[in-house]
Amino acid sequence: REANLSYLMLAQSLIRADREQALYRLGISEETATLLNTLSAAQMLKIASGNTLLCRFRMDDELVWGLLTSHGKPAANDSVSRLHASILLAGRHQEAA
Repeated sequence: REANLSYLMLAQSLIRADREQALYRLGISEETATLLNTLSAAQMLKIASGNTLLCRFRMDDELVWGLLTSHGKPAANDSVSRLHASILLAGRHQEAA
């Protein structure tokens, strides 16, 4: 329940602060963002109290995880690896849209 409520509150906050960035970061559609933005506190509590986890990991790509974790080794070009991972994730977001 707490994870769901935290996610809903974070999502609503991100949407209100910067809608386009929220769509990208949360991996949600315009319609979902509109719905989340209009939820009242009571509605969020009711939704959060369900026994279904509302959020999920979007990164199931081993290449991305490898780049983000540097394969368990310290890398001299760590920032390049993270940039590469960000580019891959951004491309996946565009494909989904």
